[in-house]
Amino acid sequence: MMFSTKAEYGVRVMVELARRGGTADGTDGAGGEPISLAEIAEYDGMPLAYLEHLVARLRKAGLVDSRRGSRGGYLLARPAGEITMAEVVEALEGSIAPIECISQSADGSIVCSRESDPDHACPTKLLWTRVRGAIVRTLQDTTLADLVLGASLPTGATLPSLEPEPLITTGA
Repeated sequence: MMFSTKAEYGVRVMVELARRGGTADGTDGAGGEPISLAEIAEYDGMPLAYLEHLVARLRKAGLVDSRRGSRGGYLLARPAGEITMAEVVEALEGSIAPIECISQSADGSIVCSRESDPDHACPTKLLWTRVRGAIVRTLQDTTLADLVLGASLPTGATLPSLEPEPLITTGA
């Protein structure tokens, strides 16, 4: 599964806002200083018009705030530690699905569009449900603050895995 450039660029914008701008209430980062999209676009080599489209979605989702004027720009709406990558990706991409026929229903259950006939069971639904679950869990377990921390690590350093440590048992 591949996410589109919407997710890639949107996450990069959010990281830059967290790294350099902070939040609208000044609780994170550089005291709530707005960052212009033109500055982010130039720094990261991304098209400004595309970023404007993405930030509109992020703003609608309540993830960023904007300030008008000559010293205006964008800030995080909440502290970076409270913003999950699941929120960011869903604001930009919509519902997360590893394959077109799998979606989440209003009650939260996972459905396969090929199972509209009650006598037809999808033979791969279990696989795609598990893949979707792993992706969603990873996005939910990763905050914007984690990405900022990861970006500040020296080259070659690694973050701890999200996977649980294996149990070590001794034979008796």
